[in-house]
Amino acid sequence: MGERLRRTFVRVLPILEAALVGVLFIGATRFLIGMLYSRIGGSLTQIGLDPSLIPAGTPGITTPNEVANEAAFLVYMLALPLLTLIVGRFRVLLIAAAGLVAAGRLLMIANTNVSVTIAAAMAFGGGLAYIALLIRHRVQIVPLLFVMGFSLDQVFRAVGNTLDITWNPAYTSLVYVLGGGLAVLAVLNFLVGRNREPDSKDAGLLPFWGGIGLGGLLFMQLSLLALPNAIAGRSTFDYTNLAPLVILATALPLIPAVRQRISSFISLFDPGTRGWSWMLVAVLLIVIGTRFQGIIAGLALVLSQFAASLLWWWVARPRTEKERSFTGLWLILGVAFLVILVLADNFTYEYAYVQNLSSDLAFLNPIVPALLRGFRGMGLGVLLLGVFLAALPMILSPRRLPWSGDRPGATVPSILAVAAMSIGVAVAVQPPLVSAVRDVSTLRIGTYNIHAGFNEFYSFDLEAIARTIQQSGADVVLLQQVESGRLTSFGVDQALWLARRLGMDRRFFATNEGLQGLAILSRVEITSHDAVLLTSSGNQTGLQWVQIRPDDSIITLYNTRLEFLLDTGDGRSIEDQEQDQQRQLSEIFAVLGRNYADGNPGRMLVGGTFNNIPDSSLSDAMRSAGFVDPFAGLATELSATLWRTGYPRVQLDYLWVWQGQPRRPNVMIALGANTVNTAASDHRMAVIEASIRTQ
Repeated sequence: MGERLRRTFVRVLPILEAALVGVLFIGATRFLIGMLYSRIGGSLTQIGLDPSLIPAGTPGITTPNEVANEAAFLVYMLALPLLTLIVGRFRVLLIAAAGLVAAGRLLMIANTNVSVTIAAAMAFGGGLAYIALLIRHRVQIVPLLFVMGFSLDQVFRAVGNTLDITWNPAYTSLVYVLGGGLAVLAVLNFLVGRNREPDSKDAGLLPFWGGIGLGGLLFMQLSLLALPNAIAGRSTFDYTNLAPLVILATALPLIPAVRQRISSFISLFDPGTRGWSWMLVAVLLIVIGTRFQGIIAGLALVLSQFAASLLWWWVARPRTEKERSFTGLWLILGVAFLVILVLADNFTYEYAYVQNLSSDLAFLNPIVPALLRGFRGMGLGVLLLGVFLAALPMILSPRRLPWSGDRPGATVPSILAVAAMSIGVAVAVQPPLVSAVRDVSTLRIGTYNIHAGFNEFYSFDLEAIARTIQQSGADVVLLQQVESGRLTSFGVDQALWLARRLGMDRRFFATNEGLQGLAILSRVEITSHDAVLLTSSGNQTGLQWVQIRPDDSIITLYNTRLEFLLDTGDGRSIEDQEQDQQRQLSEIFAVLGRNYADGNPGRMLVGGTFNNIPDSSLSDAMRSAGFVDPFAGLATELSATLWRTGYPRVQLDYLWVWQGQPRRPNVMIALGANTVNTAASDHRMAVIEASIRTQ
């Protein structure tokens, strides 16, 4: 019995160590992607600005030297796997790599002078070095690192309402436990394993195609399949129901019996077609999940996550005694493919903001900007490319069947672990009860363009957004530029997080690739909701509306964001874009005409970001249709919603209250209006107090 326990202890310790490295590495990778977007965006925003105009202490302010230092440090960290080509035979380096991961993650939340971007780069580089060493010395554990890492990552994000709690200073003690535990396990594993005879199955390598597959698989996991909220956004299925299913699909391959069954099934296929068949099934599931809606789409993406999670066993393979290994080099190649896919994914959202190059690079304008603008509507294409790359190791290794269940004793513990994580997530994602506002005579209604959670200089702070809404006292808020799982906004479902943080109900409408759009938060009961896309030459937008019931009758609220006016050099003038705005407004009026055939909308409001000034033809059209702007006539300090350094402050966000022409009964009456003076976004939140009693 004692010998059996000792063997179990020796076998389990490295798995626990790998699991901790996995979850810390994945969290750092996701954070690093968001921070790179933030730092680049902040740097570009500051170009040409007079530094004296920027208030001291403004979040997101950088200097060229700071950004250059962070970039250089990241390059050094990316090169760490190359060291394993020279000194990788020394197992003691596993301790150093694990320690670098732990130190980086601790510095990410510690209150020090170390940049959080540099700290995340430390954890990322240390993780890459650890993976390279693990492949060399314990290749059988490599799939467990990723599968357990992504499973635990989902647990942490579920507890944080899709925002990783290990990034939150309130959970500093948890990060210290994880980092300290990793350091202790790394030392114990080294001491315990010094006298252990090496197993021939332990030595491994990452082949060329394995590196490419690792990059594709990481992208698929980070951008969609290991994010229940991203799956919910793409499929429009409920996040609360999806989250426990996604972690189940992620973690099921940990059970040896499951892998054995899959291995027996796939062995029935011809070796030359196994990989292609697996890839085609995954492609079909992705297409169904992103092109259809509801439970079928959601389940299709859950099944595709199960298929993807099993692919981790194909990335690395055992190494024969005389084989040369270039694991570190191919690992960097995998990171390069990950970067390419992340950039491509980014421009499926940012295509409308690509501007022509100037000065010495102007000769590239017919090629580069046109190419980047061409990513519009290509989100599915980028995902399918990721699937193809992820499946390459399986396609090009037709005679391997790595899904083995050669350790039956691990079945019961693995089943218990999978069940515990699934149940834990199911409990964590349950929505809180919302105390509905009822039987009141007035409502506070707001509109807020949250700029994807970033301020003017791209400092991400959802808590500051929440405090702004809280400060406004709004009962209902129309939100624009909301994201529900994009890589660049840290994979957070912003509407869900804000709703649960503020104790409100929510409705989200995706206008772009399932993860970017409009949202409405409400403390008043929402009885129905609907939405349509609007014709958009630039960034795709739409119209969202809800009906709320504060008393015995309903109020209808419409939320939109019209074309953004920007001279990108693509041949579309500002006048052309204003015509697009007019067309979008005409489509909004058409919706209103269909919804109110009798011409009497009653208590109704149209709000959002109109991206034009009060003296524009858009505003004239709204006034002619019987709408009133409660901010009309107020001083600029009280009505302006776009506050950008170095530019005039203007009103671009509106809350148009329908009053009829002439005024009719059963309408809302605006009693007052103001903006909330916080810099959490590059827009200020606009709020009105409205009497809702029928006249």
